Amino acid sequence: MKTAFLSLSALLLGAVVVFGQGESAKTRSGAESRFDYEELAKAPDKVRAKHNPLAGDESAVAGGKKLFEQHCAECHGAEGEGGKKAPSLVVPAVQEATPGAVFWVLTNGVVWRGMPVWSKLPEVQRWQLVSYVQTLKMANSKTILH
Repeated sequence: MKTAFLSLSALLLGAVVVFGQGESAKTRSGAESRFDYEELAKAPDKVRAKHNPLAGDESAVAGGKKLFEQHCAECHGAEGEGGKKAPSLVVPAVQEATPGAVFWVLTNGVVWRGMPVWSKLPEVQRWQLVSYVQTLKMANSKTILH
């Protein structure tokens, strides 16, 4: 039993070391983020190429903001600035990602990092969230550090 626990602990520690070596990013405050953004790059090319069918729709942005406040702000911060539980969404790694890549991460989550899978949200609501997240770059463009 003790050996199994130690083996599992070593395996989990190894996973943290391997997966935790992704690109770091600076938050709006300039502090280094302990999160990486490599999941965005894992989106399949076909999905990454998807365009947001709600792009440019202000009502989609408003709906996405409400959804963000209900489901995302607790971890990502009220303005997407990030926190102890989740990374900033105003960093270039997120803001320069394609809508399809953001949609893919939202749909599949990043379970090993604590982000839930949101595939049960209707597709239109996930696109609303993408629409809102992409407005964060405009609202916070003066505070993003490259």
